[in-house]
Amino acid sequence: MTQNNSPKVVILAGGKGTRIAEETQVRPKPMVEIGGRPIIWHIMKSYSAHGLNNFIICCGYLGDKVREYFLNYAYQNADLTILPSGQVEVHQSHSEPWTITLVDTGDDTMTGGRIKRVGRYIQNDPYFCLTYGDGLSDVDIGALVRFHEAHGAQATITAVTPLARFGALKIKGDTVERFIEKPSSESGRINGGFFVLSPKVLDLIDGDNTVLEQAPLERLAKAGQLRAYRHDGFWQPMDTLREKLYLEDLWAKGAPWKNW
Repeated sequence: MTQNNSPKVVILAGGKGTRIAEETQVRPKPMVEIGGRPIIWHIMKSYSAHGLNNFIICCGYLGDKVREYFLNYAYQNADLTILPSGQVEVHQSHSEPWTITLVDTGDDTMTGGRIKRVGRYIQNDPYFCLTYGDGLSDVDIGALVRFHEAHGAQATITAVTPLARFGALKIKGDTVERFIEKPSSESGRINGGFFVLSPKVLDLIDGDNTVLEQAPLERLAKAGQLRAYRHDGFWQPMDTLREKLYLEDLWAKGAPWKNW
């Protein structure tokens, strides 16, 4: 996939991360570090390894921390000369070929509302990728995108191994028939957070208070417009300090999500 024809990647990075408050009192959850780098950096590296380098980051809670990091990223990864005038000469940059659009989508905006707020950046594209800023996986992004292109429906959701606290998917063939928010028992597969969506999905989002995982996905499922891409490999969210420490341990052992 080349830069010119690869889809944009929208990353939801505005949540407060209350279940990992030990880390998120001073930074948003996507900026919590794994192996000395923010988890959002790991996510972006994974997409970039598949040729997707155009990112739209939906900022919210402590969004200035995200902005500061990426504004300084090129300088932090380059050889520099600071001249007496205060000008800076960049001799050699070691940073990635990323185009990053940072958008303030509000502190309390829900997931659907954040997507709606960045609509102007994606509304003219045939489709775009979407993910959360707090989960790692070795999902084959290229295969996911090709799957979406082939089936022609408006939305693709990555279906992964279930954990009871997440919304479950009822799947027949590749079609998602129902989207069940946080079932009481473990059954079927769950939303793994790696989506490919048509901009038409924006029409299903009323405003800031719309949760993507509720009415919009439920309506898409009922209309036969939501497909499931099955992923049986590594997938791990970072909702708690325990999960953060688990990911740190995995990074030290080689990081199963590392594809770069």
